[in-house]
Amino acid sequence: QVRLVESGGGLVQAGGSLRLSCAASGTILSFNNMGWYRQAPGKERELVASITRGGSTNYADSIAGRFAIFRDNAKNTVYLQMNSLKPEDTAVYYCNAKDFGSVVMNYWGKGTLVTVSS
Repeated sequence: QVRLVESGGGLVQAGGSLRLSCAASGTILSFNNMGWYRQAPGKERELVASITRGGSTNYADSIAGRFAIFRDNAKNTVYLQMNSLKPEDTAVYYCNAKDFGSVVMNYWGKGTLVTVSS
């Protein structure tokens, strides 16, 4: 059973920074891809950033240059460093892991709330 546990969310003023963590129950390198998604009230869940097993990263245009995804393989943890936060970044942030086997498996954490005040 794969477990992903997010932490690090909270309330921050616009322009501030937060670092989210996603601790996995297994070896993160066993996943083909790990990422962060977010869902704001009344909106669909969207990809924020992802990192492949090989270390390639991908970012949504809306956060490019402000957020960074990175990992600590020894701790089986993926991070999302969020700088220059804006009120529109307010959302529940979810950690995701993908396993591209014969069937694509998606694993999700329960989410952590980020609130950016203006």
